[in-house]
Amino acid sequence: MSHQVGNEADDMEEEYEMEDADDDMDDEFHGRDAGGSDSDMDEYDYMNNRMQDTTAAQARKGRDIQGIPWERLSITREKYRQTRLEQYKNYENIPQSGEGSEKECKTTEKGALYYAFRRNSRSVKSTILHFQLRNLVWATSKHDVYLMSHFSVMHWSSLTCTKSEVLNVSGHVAPCEKHPGSLLEGFTQTQVSTLAVKDKLLVAGGFQGELICKYLDRPGVSYCTRMTYDDNAITNAVEIYTSGSGAVHFVASNNDSGVRDFDMEKFQQSNHLRFPWPVNHTSLSPDGKLLIIVGDDPEGILVDSRSGKAITYLHGHLDYSFASAWRPDGITFATGNQDKTCRIWDIRNLSKSVTALKGNLGAIRSIRYTSDGRFMAMAEPADFVHVFDVESGYEKEQEIDFFGEISGISFSPDTESLFVGVWDRTYGSLLEFGRRRNYSYLDTLI
Repeated sequence: MSHQVGNEADDMEEEYEMEDADDDMDDEFHGRDAGGSDSDMDEYDYMNNRMQDTTAAQARKGRDIQGIPWERLSITREKYRQTRLEQYKNYENIPQSGEGSEKECKTTEKGALYYAFRRNSRSVKSTILHFQLRNLVWATSKHDVYLMSHFSVMHWSSLTCTKSEVLNVSGHVAPCEKHPGSLLEGFTQTQVSTLAVKDKLLVAGGFQGELICKYLDRPGVSYCTRMTYDDNAITNAVEIYTSGSGAVHFVASNNDSGVRDFDMEKFQQSNHLRFPWPVNHTSLSPDGKLLIIVGDDPEGILVDSRSGKAITYLHGHLDYSFASAWRPDGITFATGNQDKTCRIWDIRNLSKSVTALKGNLGAIRSIRYTSDGRFMAMAEPADFVHVFDVESGYEKEQEIDFFGEISGISFSPDTESLFVGVWDRTYGSLLEFGRRRNYSYLDTLI
C-alpha cells in the first residue's frame, strides 16, 4: 500500500470520494429535490424514518436495484454507465499498468446468473476509510453479515432486516479481559482500515497498527495490541483461520513489511515474518503450510507459512497487489492487482499464471471463493463484481453492475448468499444476492 499514508494517499482518498460521480450526475444524485418530492420514490419513508429498500419483487417489476430513479434524471442509466467507464480513474502505482496487462486477459462469456438479486438495504451504510483497502464486509451465515459503518462495526440480519452495533471505536476501547501482552489502556478513536469476522471472532485492524479482538458471544473486547510503532504501520489485511490443532489464529498483514500470526487460544503473537516491501494481503493455504504474500511490488511470493522462506516468486502482474485467495482444493489460488487483473495460479506449475481475468474500471481489490470451490468473486474499486464459474475454467461469468465504491464482498459459509457493500453519500447500502438452484421455487419460502 502507498507509503504516503498521511499525505498523498489521503489526498487520493478525498479525490475518490469527490469524484464518485461526474458533476452533472453528482447534482442529480446528491443535490436534487432539496425542497421535497411528490415522487413515489422518495428518499425516506417518513412514517418509519427508513430509507427505501429494494426487494427482488420490485426489481422484477423494473425498479432499479439501488432505487435510483432514472426516469427523473437527465441522463439514462446506459449513458451514465458509459460515462463512468470512460472517466473513472484507476489508481496506479506504476503508470499504464492497466493498459499493459490487457493483451494477456482471457475473453469470458458474460451473461450468466449464478446469484440472483434479493435485496438492497439502504438503512445500513457501508463505509471505507482507505481507498485501497476493501475488506470490510464479512458474512458468517446466509442471513448474518458484519460491516464497517463509519466508526462502528455493525451486524445486519437479512432475515429480520434489522441492524445492531457490535463495536464502536469512536471513543475509548479497552479490553475487559487480562492477557499477557494485551494493552490494557486500549485505544482512542481508532481508524479501522481492515476487518475480519469468522465464526465467533471479530478482528479490526487500524491505521496505527492497532488490533482489536472481540468474541461475538462475549461482552466487551477480549484483546488489544499494537503490532508496531513504525511510522508506516497501517494494518492492511486480517485473515482468521483454525490451525491443525483446532486453535483459532489470525494472520495480520502490515505496511511495515511484516506478517504476524496471533494465537487466540493463548492471546499472543506466535510468529513474525518479514518481507522486503509492505504486505497488502496474505492468504493461508487450506492445509496451513503455504502463504500467499502480495504487496507493494509487482511480484508476489509463495512462502512457507512457518519459516517465511520463499518457495517461488509469482511473475506476471504489472503493479501492486491488494487481494489474494485460495480455492478450497488447495491447488489453485488467485491474486488481484492494480493492473486491473486477477491472475489464477496452479501450485503444480508456478512458472506463470494459468489465467488472467480482466476488470472493467480498475484494480481488483477483493477476491473470494465459495466454500465448495464452485465460484470465485472478484471486486473492482467501484461498480462491478464479477462471479466466475470455476468449473468452466473461468470461461463463464456473471457481471453484477451497479454504481458506487465497493467496501467489500463476502459469500456466506454455506455459499447461499453473496453480500456487497456499496459506499456512496446517497446510495450507500448493502446488496444481497442468493445462489440460484434448480429448486429455485423454494426461494419464496426464504
